[in-house]
Amino acid sequence: MSAHGHVDMGHTVAGWAGTATAVAGFTVTGVAMAAASAPIALAGIGITLGAALLTWLLHLAGWGKPSGPRPESEWPWRTRDRAARRGHPDCLGCRLAGRRTRPFVKASNAVPVASTVTG
Repeated sequence: MSAHGHVDMGHTVAGWAGTATAVAGFTVTGVAMAAASAPIALAGIGITLGAALLTWLLHLAGWGKPSGPRPESEWPWRTRDRAARRGHPDCLGCRLAGRRTRPFVKASNAVPVASTVTG
């Protein structure tokens, strides 16, 4: 049981890697501000932007999580998300990658009929 109670806080490989990289980028940028160095500041900004890209790519590779709560069996942070390849509903990252979830269509017992319209 965590300090937050019995809830899914969404800790994932993508989240941890992205956060650690962003902290490193902000640290480099802070050092650059103290040293008054524009090249180091640009490098820090680049690292920080790279953190967003890293997080997105790991999410698409299945190391993130969809929005909302997950089943308790998927709470450990090293659990891979098997649905990521198809895309998550209402996920901006999945939509940007061109992964759209298709609504489930139940197969019907309808029989195809030849068209009577000519034209």
